[in-house]
Amino acid sequence: MENFTTARDLNHTLGVWTDNSLQYKVISCVLLFVICVLGFVGNVMVILVVLTTKHMRTPTNCYLVSLAVADLMVLSAAGLPTITESIFGSWVFGHYGCLCITYFQYLGINASSCSITAFTIERYIAICHPIKAQFLCTLSRAKKIILCVWAFTSLYCVMWFYLSDIQELVYNNITIITCGYRVSRKFYLPIYFFDYGVFFVVPLMLSAVLYGLIARILFINPLPSDHKDKKKNGQNNHSNTKRTSCKNSRHSSSTATSRRQVTKMLAVVVFLFATLWMPYRTLVLVNSFLDRAYLDSWFLLFCRICIYLNSAINPVIYNAMSQKFRAAFRNICGCGRKGSDKPAAYSVALTYSAAKETSMVESIDPFITELEELTATDDLLSDQKMMFPDPCVYEKENFSDA
Repeated sequence: MENFTTARDLNHTLGVWTDNSLQYKVISCVLLFVICVLGFVGNVMVILVVLTTKHMRTPTNCYLVSLAVADLMVLSAAGLPTITESIFGSWVFGHYGCLCITYFQYLGINASSCSITAFTIERYIAICHPIKAQFLCTLSRAKKIILCVWAFTSLYCVMWFYLSDIQELVYNNITIITCGYRVSRKFYLPIYFFDYGVFFVVPLMLSAVLYGLIARILFINPLPSDHKDKKKNGQNNHSNTKRTSCKNSRHSSSTATSRRQVTKMLAVVVFLFATLWMPYRTLVLVNSFLDRAYLDSWFLLFCRICIYLNSAINPVIYNAMSQKFRAAFRNICGCGRKGSDKPAAYSVALTYSAAKETSMVESIDPFITELEELTATDDLLSDQKMMFPDPCVYEKENFSDA
């Protein structure tokens, strides 16, 4: 991932090689090791939660699994080799290690960017075009899109097998082996510009526009179901009106709360992606124009920490901003109550169907068109009932456990 200068460029200017200070080695190894370990644990938990919990298998969560796999690839292919480089000061994985590790580094980077773009578009369609979302935002389609994303990025990154190679940097006092580039840096400028534009600038611009449109729907305009609910309520008798009005009010409120919660969480993911990747992307672009690359050790360490922190922090965001992920994390760690492996009996399945907007529907199969499922625990329901007595009288209904 480094924009190294090749040995051909520095044959006569390398001078005397000096190893990194002990302070640098200790700080870099400790920070990188802690971030990588936490990132491995968190992203593996995200994958396990979605794969083992039926009601968590939604289109959005499929894209989050794709992002978790890409983050794991970045942490393993970039984070761990960086630790060994800090310790030994030289490349220790050989020629084929250089080719494979470079390939997987760029594959993880580009796949994470495409996954973020995919779930941003999915959120936009789901919220701004709910009728189309019935056919476009399905689990099977999400799997196909993810497969296409990984196929495209895998083929695109094949070029790094031919563009990377180990280099011998001959200093006056020692020869250092590095994993660098096969030819001079100036020939990589088109590649860097293409990567910077397609996998960084375009996704961020698209995300800014789409989240702006989503915010207009969620935070400015009222839900479209409100007006319909009022009309339908006016046609019923007094008792049915009271009961239906309470149901519609709760359903509409749950829908808005769930959509806002998920959208905020994903917007934070995109914002951190932009912020934490900016130093490295900018450094690579600037170094492409310099005769001698800027490779200050401490600044490189800062860029690396930002990259690996971005790959490790996403599970923390899910846990902090999503009640469903938080409950699922507790459950998979064995911290949840018995029976918490299923969603609570009282739940509202939020679907795209306009025909079901005004009724308390049963949870449908999440493999079809589920948006999110806002689940309330029995304790929460009982607390709310004690604090705010329910004025509505509901008929006894059966709710599915799906």
